[in-house]
Amino acid sequence: MHKPTVGMSLEGMPIFGLSVLLTLVLAICELTIPAVLAFVVTAFIGHFFRDPERVVPQEEGVAVSPADGRVCKIGREADPITGEERQVVCVFMNVFNVHVNRAPVAGTVRRLLYIPGKFFNASLDKASKDNERLAMGLEDEDGRQWTVVQIAGLIARRIVCWAEEGDSLARGRRYGLIKFGSRLDVYLPTDYDPSVAVGDNVFAGQTVLARKK
Repeated sequence: MHKPTVGMSLEGMPIFGLSVLLTLVLAICELTIPAVLAFVVTAFIGHFFRDPERVVPQEEGVAVSPADGRVCKIGREADPITGEERQVVCVFMNVFNVHVNRAPVAGTVRRLLYIPGKFFNASLDKASKDNERLAMGLEDEDGRQWTVVQIAGLIARRIVCWAEEGDSLARGRRYGLIKFGSRLDVYLPTDYDPSVAVGDNVFAGQTVLARKK
């Protein structure tokens, strides 16, 4: 599985490098206003693709947030992989959040399911049913089934998943990202309850999202 090892996601390095090069060329050509605009764009790209280290909780019986952002919904929905109704916690990422996604629990990737769709605002309820998305079925160390869904948004047009079926993920391990604003839905096993509330700000791999009953 792909393992980023620097302070920026490797997915963003080519875009960032081209933006830096363009900025330098414009500056050398003494095109001041275009150079300043290119510098602003470069700074935004660097900020968007940042990939900071996180302190992952080590206590047992907890799941961490798979994404930075704001909890936009807690409710019950049909799991896109199993089809059964389960409790779900949804995290909306705006363009200023870190967009690297992390595994909520330690486990084995049992299934990856790509579902084509539209590009509505990811904070809307219908995004979990209508938008383009990638669902990952994760079986934890005790055999519980978790489903984590990367959902594309109004601006986001590319979902990236570095995990493959059969991979073993540690809690908080990087496994993908979504470019430019999006959402992550986590479907919980029956013996877990959310430990966050709608409106809470959370951090990938660090904030406890759910606890075992």
